[in-house]
Amino acid sequence: MSVTILTVDDHSAIRHGVRAILEARDDFAVVAEASTGAEAIDLAARHRPDVAIIDYSLPVMNGSQLTRRIREASPGTKVLVFTMHESEALVREVLGAGARGYLLKSDADQQLIAAVEALASNQPYFTGRVSQTLLAHYLAHPAEGSEPAALTAREREVVQLIAEGLSNKQVGQTLAISLKTVETHRASAMHKLGLSTTAALVRYAVRNKIIEP
Repeated sequence: MSVTILTVDDHSAIRHGVRAILEARDDFAVVAEASTGAEAIDLAARHRPDVAIIDYSLPVMNGSQLTRRIREASPGTKVLVFTMHESEALVREVLGAGARGYLLKSDADQQLIAAVEALASNQPYFTGRVSQTLLAHYLAHPAEGSEPAALTAREREVVQLIAEGLSNKQVGQTLAISLKTVETHRASAMHKLGLSTTAALVRYAVRNKIIEP
């Protein structure tokens, strides 16, 4: 039986390269590709893939947010976060969101097949200099929070969009929530983080890999 796979990256060249590596295996089938988080959620619900390979740095919705949404849309899908960032903070974050694997893009040629095999067999897969203690702790305690400064998922969405340059009104339209709700989440996030200006919020988002610099 083939392992069915969804790939998610906003760069078509990356998606095509991943597909080429995976489809060299007769028992792997890329059933769908997505360039946005919203598209990925829809395709995950429609195809119920065994594995979803998702870029962490997507516009509007980052990897941890998308991991949660894919897991809600297709609980049987194992999520592999595919990123250029080697960061224990990001590993903690995606583990807390429900990801089962973390692979650096620089390791794709050597390790992508092994990562998909592991997840398809219900085994975790992590690459890079990830602490074994950190990995064991978060696999044993998946419900523990890992968001920097205990931001909620919605607060992180608001922070990301504001840091990307959207106004409060545009954030509300993007997330389909009211302007007042956006303002409430923004104020709560800034209070938790001890920030007082939008510029400081942008610096926080860059420093914590919520957006690309």
